[in-house]
Amino acid sequence: MTGCTEEGQEIAVWPDHWPRTPREIATATADALAAARSESAEPFDEAVAVLVDLPYEQVTAVHAGMVRELLEELHPDGLAGEDVQAVLERSVRSGLRWLPSLEPDAVVAVLTGALGVSDPDAERPRIRPEQYLAAGLLVVADLVAARRVAPEAYLRRAVSEIERAETQEMP
Repeated sequence: MTGCTEEGQEIAVWPDHWPRTPREIATATADALAAARSESAEPFDEAVAVLVDLPYEQVTAVHAGMVRELLEELHPDGLAGEDVQAVLERSVRSGLRWLPSLEPDAVVAVLTGALGVSDPDAERPRIRPEQYLAAGLLVVADLVAARRVAPEAYLRRAVSEIERAETQEMP
């Protein structure tokens, strides 16, 4: 569902039943992805700053859900190492063009984390939350562009999946 601003620009309208935090995550994520699409560093950094102030685990879970779904759709026959390498290279190359603060190690951490292949015993570089979130958003922006889709439906599904998982009773 979308609405229009007075200028005719399309904006996302989130489900009414979502609590405040998921709405804020969705809005800031959508803002960051729009800024990434237009390669606008200042609005991107502002959206990342909003996300840093929200519950980190929830924000990263939403972004990881989007990454997984997009990767699954882009590679329905299975994901190869070369496919992940291509996403990594595209995300870093395009991100560094307009976002010089991008940490390539953070992009690696986002991809391995979203795929569940990070080695818990491996020594990892210290990645600040804002670096990790920025990298995750750049990966999502890359995958959305590769899939040639708007991100809002993926964002809605990722938030809804977390909401569903949190409300299910544990056995």
